[in-house]
Amino acid sequence: MEQKVSHAIWLAQTEQDTVALAQELALRAKPGMLLALDGDLGAGKTRFSQAFAAAIGVKGIVNSPTFTIIKEYEGEQLPFYHMDVYRLSLEEADELGLDDYFYGEGVTIVEWASLIKELLPEGRLELYIEHLGDESRRIQLTGYGEIYASWCEAVNKIGAGK
Repeated sequence: MEQKVSHAIWLAQTEQDTVALAQELALRAKPGMLLALDGDLGAGKTRFSQAFAAAIGVKGIVNSPTFTIIKEYEGEQLPFYHMDVYRLSLEEADELGLDDYFYGEGVTIVEWASLIKELLPEGRLELYIEHLGDESRRIQLTGYGEIYASWCEAVNKIGAGK
């Protein structure tokens, strides 16, 4: 059977609109869930990740794991695994045992996820963040699998940005 796929667009006019999307998605977070982020440098991947982490109860500073690759945080609701695979080859990423995170007790956000697409679970939410100028962003969501497709449908019901 073919897996369900759904799409949504979120137009963020301000940083708070991006935060609002992260908060909305965090409401649906469960263990083993994966958000795969992509976009140009400076598009807002790390800011989205910070807002998502805060929404699941991560205390303290969440910053880019660019050089550490993976950072683990304890949230009030569940663990948060934040990855940045920009500097990894597919082979290097494969050696890290990412499945332990992808199918673990927490929720995972992978920045630059398209670089390791072959290693990602079939079920996931992909977000492509496009910088439109100033604080404006266009966030394209693609949900693969029933759960993530329902997330896109929920975003479509809310409306683009508001």
